[in-house]
Amino acid sequence: MARPLNLNAYLHFETVARRGTVTRAAEELSVSPSAVSQQIKLLEQTLGVRLFRREGRRLSLTLEGEQLFQASSASLGMLRDAQGNLGQTRESRRLNLRVSPSFGVRWLGPRLHDFIARHPDWDLRIDAAPDPTDFDREVMDLDIRYGSGQGVDHWGGFHAQAVLHDHVLPLCSPEYLSRLPGQETGAELLDSARLIDSARALCQWDRWLLENGITTRSNRKSILMDRSSMALQLALDGVGIVLETLALALPEVTAGRLVPVTPDLPVLRFPAYWALCPTRHLKRRAVRLFLDWQHEQAVDHDQSLSRLLTQHGLTIRDIAPEPA
Repeated sequence: MARPLNLNAYLHFETVARRGTVTRAAEELSVSPSAVSQQIKLLEQTLGVRLFRREGRRLSLTLEGEQLFQASSASLGMLRDAQGNLGQTRESRRLNLRVSPSFGVRWLGPRLHDFIARHPDWDLRIDAAPDPTDFDREVMDLDIRYGSGQGVDHWGGFHAQAVLHDHVLPLCSPEYLSRLPGQETGAELLDSARLIDSARALCQWDRWLLENGITTRSNRKSILMDRSSMALQLALDGVGIVLETLALALPEVTAGRLVPVTPDLPVLRFPAYWALCPTRHLKRRAVRLFLDWQHEQAVDHDQSLSRLLTQHGLTIRDIAPEPA
């Protein structure tokens, strides 16, 4: 019966033969020279032949050693190539993604289970941060940003792919709406309410009022929040009327927890969410698959949104967003 191969001894032998000395082989393998010499001696005893002859400080291969080196070098090379290919395969199944915080929490987060179910072996890292990605210094595959996207150089020359539109309208809880004067509409209704704004929104109350030709009193009651998710929560808690996008508020409006305040006025629509990356990242399979999946989810979202607009009798007016 053939003896089992001592792969560790073959590794030490191949390294000595390639590097020429025990000392250099020990440095490459991060072991002591004596450990290398012991493995070579063990292999020679197992095979019953001499593998090296000493020529000064350098070792040279015997005829038997040369034959074994050719075979072991080819075999270990194949193993190294296979290990490298496996590492590349794992890398192709890893996705590093940065998203705007409110979008990540309210739109992307509830849908991620579908992506994970389709790709259970993937490693996924998501960074919800307001700051854009520095692709030259950060390990990030894709960035989903909120912004107007106006101008060729708006995104610094990156590949920019539209993800979602904002559909902006005033919303509040049914309880809060029931407390407002029923006979009032337009400016009078808004004058009697507390208006909630999102500081980072592309379309805020002043722009919405201007687009609809509405003038309110200058000292109207208002609240300015730093994040859309916080502004929406205030509206859900019955604090006031929030001007928000259905990209983030669709679940609450569908469930009736938030209702349109001015159904006679159009919903303002404009592109607002963009997938950004250097053009070279589009060669990565993980990036392409995620972008395709995200587009599919956006189509489903738009279909749900269209049904809701029809249900509430809401119309749409396209506008150009304010620069971010």
